[in-house]
Amino acid sequence: MIFMFLVLLMGALVTKTESGRGCGDDWPLCNGKFVPAYTIESMIEYSHRFVAGLAGMLMLAVFVLVFLTNARKEVKWYASGGLFFTILQAILGAMAVVWPQSSPVLALHFGFSLLAFSLTLLLALAYTKSGSSSQKTVMSSGLRMGIWLTTLYCYGVVYLGAFVRHTKSSGGCLGWPLCNGQVIPELSGETGIVFAHRLAAIGMLILVILLLATVSKTYKRTDSVYKWSQWSLIFVVLQILSGALVTYTMGYDSYLLASLLHTLLVSCLFGMLSYLTVLAIRAKQTEVAGVRAAERS
Repeated sequence: MIFMFLVLLMGALVTKTESGRGCGDDWPLCNGKFVPAYTIESMIEYSHRFVAGLAGMLMLAVFVLVFLTNARKEVKWYASGGLFFTILQAILGAMAVVWPQSSPVLALHFGFSLLAFSLTLLLALAYTKSGSSSQKTVMSSGLRMGIWLTTLYCYGVVYLGAFVRHTKSSGGCLGWPLCNGQVIPELSGETGIVFAHRLAAIGMLILVILLLATVSKTYKRTDSVYKWSQWSLIFVVLQILSGALVTYTMGYDSYLLASLLHTLLVSCLFGMLSYLTVLAIRAKQTEVAGVRAAERS
């Protein structure tokens, strides 16, 4: 899980420092060498590949161990999904080096890396007390649907953010919360891309507020559903503030740090929403099991 998290951050670092071509069009070698000549771009790109390779080997080992130990069904799903998206994002990364890709395709690379991280997070939580299979609860169908929609919406916001990075559109909106001094700017080019991402982030905030408000009516503050919903709201707010920080630090040395913080926070947010979807699935399974037991009796 930690290595997958590093892969996410280092991928964002590669994009922000424009180091994606630091190894030329060679893969897995770097400019035709196993140990590349020292340049900042080549070392950043090659370090990203090295950490991604280690993460892939660890994921493969975990996948094998999960099936050898006959783990729970949901754990097998996490391991299988984690391995699948790890391989998929590695293939996309290699393709981006060998054959130039469009910005929409490059944005998918980060999205798949985020899915790989979230699945390894769920895998790690499955072996903790809070993530054990015994943590099941009753949940209405409306709340379950709300959790799923919020999580999917969050993934869309993440994709938009990655698209902003890969199209180098960060400067499309100067200032925050206004965009170029306007409430609604001219919706074209870079400005339109960044403004769409900002609107999507506001929508994300509204959805998580509604989610927590709904959860607070049914669950105690000590319940897992409430805790993870509360943390989701905290991270949405921090994510929006870090987006403002990215805008204000543009052109300064701290811009790169602010951008990485932005990536870190959205990764944590999506991980928490992913675990809420697991709680929703478990609640549905409990409901179905109860119906079947009633039918048998």
